[in-house]
Amino acid sequence: MDIKQIQELIKFVSRSGVNEVAIEQENFKITIKTNQTPTVINTTVPAPAPAAAVLPAAPAPAPQPVTTPAESKEAADASKYITIKSPMIGTFYRSSSPDKASFVNVGDEVSSGKIICIIEAMKLFNEIESEVSGRIVKVLVENASPVEYDQPLFLVEPM
Repeated sequence: MDIKQIQELIKFVSRSGVNEVAIEQENFKITIKTNQTPTVINTTVPAPAPAAAVLPAAPAPAPQPVTTPAESKEAADASKYITIKSPMIGTFYRSSSPDKASFVNVGDEVSSGKIICIIEAMKLFNEIESEVSGRIVKVLVENASPVEYDQPLFLVEPM
């Protein structure tokens, strides 16, 4: 990692609101800490390849799907639901451990502030709380699968 990449990483960390980032490669280790107040959202920065740029590339626009009448009816039904989205990048878990019951299942009622899942980011297990009250209609993510920031996790029918 050269000095320009380190400077870009420092700028990225200061803009993102992350308090600490640590990168470790074969012969190189760097930890960048800021004096900002802690935020709830954790951001991970993948360790770049030696010649790779530090800043993430913008995602390519997704092609527009062709909508059939059945899909448009399903979309109209989904519009009455509230989507709970991931507040961070990480790994989605429905329970606190493999031998424990899921926090919520389809048909369960949730209230604002109730823990609905865990997202692991950088070895930190973040309890995600519902921001809405209602009934879980659909779980949109498989257990132990990676999730992106703002990815839909649950559909909730408001009460």
